[in-house]
Amino acid sequence: MKALVINCSPVRNGATAEIVHIVSEQLAEKMAVKCICIDDYRFGFCRGCRSCHLSAKCDLDDDIPVILKEFDLADIIICVSPSYWADIPGQFKAFIDRCTPWCNTHEPHAAIAAGKKGYSIALRTGPGMKECERIISSLEHFYGHLEIVPSGSLALCSVEGKEDVLPRMQEITDFCSTIYRRARI
Repeated sequence: MKALVINCSPVRNGATAEIVHIVSEQLAEKMAVKCICIDDYRFGFCRGCRSCHLSAKCDLDDDIPVILKEFDLADIIICVSPSYWADIPGQFKAFIDRCTPWCNTHEPHAAIAAGKKGYSIALRTGPGMKECERIISSLEHFYGHLEIVPSGSLALCSVEGKEDVLPRMQEITDFCSTIYRRARI
């Protein structure tokens, strides 16, 4: 069993990265884990040309196929996203837009291997759950178009910095246990 854990934030050492680290350590006890940060890759914005609707390929030459290869190799995808103005960070949204060649909304389309499960972890600095729900909805919508089965989510409010993650350790650990249990089914 292989898991891909994605830091959807451009910040490599903040609260999101800390959660990615904890999730990776927890899952690595039972499966192979690879972590990536969206900001470690070079890619441009979708130009909306729709050439991928005809060819199942993007005309831009960058790291998007490299990232999607990681998706293809994993059995489980876990996106960890902070709230940037009540939704996923712009960098991750740009990545999602560029995944259009792999989306099931048109034919022909490229595809990653079938049978993957997707999990979402959302965090925000404020106390209200609505922003986390929006982030989870965005991630699950993305999963759906790649035919990744949304399989669970965790929402963490009032997390501003790394120091706010430690008090939430039990929630994160319990969520990782759920991922592992469901992976065995």
